Amino acid sequence: MQRDPALARLRAGAEIFDVLIVGGGASGLGAAVDAAARCHSVALIERDDFAKGTSSRSTKLVHGGVRYLKQGDISLVMSALRERGHMRKNAPHLVHDLEFVIPNYAWWEGPYYALGMMVYERLAGKWSFGRSRKLSKAQTVEHLPTVETQGLTGGVLYHDGQFDDARLAINLAQTAVEQGAVLANYCACVGLRKEGGVIAGVLARDLESGAEFEIRARVVINATGVFVDELRQFDVPGGAPLVAVSQGVHVVLPRHFLPGKSALMVPKTSDGRVLFAIPWHDHLVVGTTDTPGMAAVEEPRALTTEVDFIMEHARRYLARDPSESDVRSVFAGLRPLVKRGGAGHTAALSRDHTIVISPSKLVTLTGGKWTTYRKMAEDVINQAEKVGSLTPKASPTANLPIHGATESTSGAAHLRVYGSDAPEMAELAQRHPSLDAPLVVGLPMRQSEVLWHARYEMARTVEDVLARRTRALLLDARASIAAAPTVARLLAGELGRDEQWIAAQVAAYATLARGYLLPSAVQPGLVAAAQIPAHS
Repeated sequence: MQRDPALARLRAGAEIFDVLIVGGGASGLGAAVDAAARCHSVALIERDDFAKGTSSRSTKLVHGGVRYLKQGDISLVMSALRERGHMRKNAPHLVHDLEFVIPNYAWWEGPYYALGMMVYERLAGKWSFGRSRKLSKAQTVEHLPTVETQGLTGGVLYHDGQFDDARLAINLAQTAVEQGAVLANYCACVGLRKEGGVIAGVLARDLESGAEFEIRARVVINATGVFVDELRQFDVPGGAPLVAVSQGVHVVLPRHFLPGKSALMVPKTSDGRVLFAIPWHDHLVVGTTDTPGMAAVEEPRALTTEVDFIMEHARRYLARDPSESDVRSVFAGLRPLVKRGGAGHTAALSRDHTIVISPSKLVTLTGGKWTTYRKMAEDVINQAEKVGSLTPKASPTANLPIHGATESTSGAAHLRVYGSDAPEMAELAQRHPSLDAPLVVGLPMRQSEVLWHARYEMARTVEDVLARRTRALLLDARASIAAAPTVARLLAGELGRDEQWIAAQVAAYATLARGYLLPSAVQPGLVAAAQIPAHS
């Protein structure tokens, strides 16, 4: 997967693509895979990096939606559980089973939650990840060694899925390319092209060179997440917005606050949301919040009230109280929530995702969640075939392995998320022994991995590498700042950049990463302290 030849093909303007997708998050990448797997010609452009927004900032769970079960939406839960099964089957290197324990502090919680989780398990049928069961107090502590024991009466254990969201996004992009799609990041849609009042393509801008060009297509899909209304304004200026934006925040702590293999789940917090404390990449992710009325911005920031809420609940359910100095990173993600009653020409509307077709035939896909990305993609391509008068074809993605798919768990632990690419990455490291060193002390990523990200995963910036190709930014924002100069110099060697570019990248990344630290953890000289090392 390489950007330069893809961009050259798009700029040539010689093709009319069957499907052009704007947006490189979960829904857009899923749609690209689905359309290309049906043998349609496909192009996808993303104005930032793949999964830059919501799709890299999730709770890292693949789940059926316990809250929907409580609301009685059985069909939605069953559909999501089926999709959870497809994800584990098609991307076993990234999606795996995880035990969850609900600690009980009232007499009624044990039987109540045990019944609910039994129904959840039964709904999964052949896609079940494992049996649920009640736990005694001693068994609960065995699974959650640092759970608060005062008032603890027992627990309920159930199984759900976990994954690495940004890594799956990159693998979906690679899968789409392998199926014949043309993808380019840092390529923005800056206008829509119409013929006879019908969408016939887009005006695109290469954000690296500034060059503008047209991409023609039989159908255009708007899959830009919380930014769908921004693109819809090109179609109908002044049109009513389709989505409202809600924010979820997560706090990352050291793993010792919840050792063991199980995750902690609180079914109902004071704001009504489910709260998780989840082991992930040898750290602990705690969240999430639900703050409505947020603005759609590229870099959302956690509110103090949101962090306080998470820390308060972490202290309530963990025996050892985490302090602000323990926080390694804080990340915020935005959710597009469809406004009911204002969708207009709606082809498909559900509580999970929405597809809207405008009078000019712009197809907009929004809502949903990572677990159902494949079904969302299948639904939107079904609609795209109708809109673009394409030959209808059945979707093969339920049984399509994602790039990297392998059951193997051999090799270095931190490379297992690369799946079948891991052996080649190890060979690359052997060819560059001087780069077989950590990017930074405290994190397992090696310098040689940056070469892989640049050559085969379309990484263009320091942020691409540290935020999404690796997860350094989310795991330890301060450590990632220290790694930025090394990453910048390695990228510069691969991309042909100069010293000025290196310095600008280091400064920009340090500024970005400071936003993932609590204010009390940001030292005045943190940005300036990042020194650029000599070329190794």
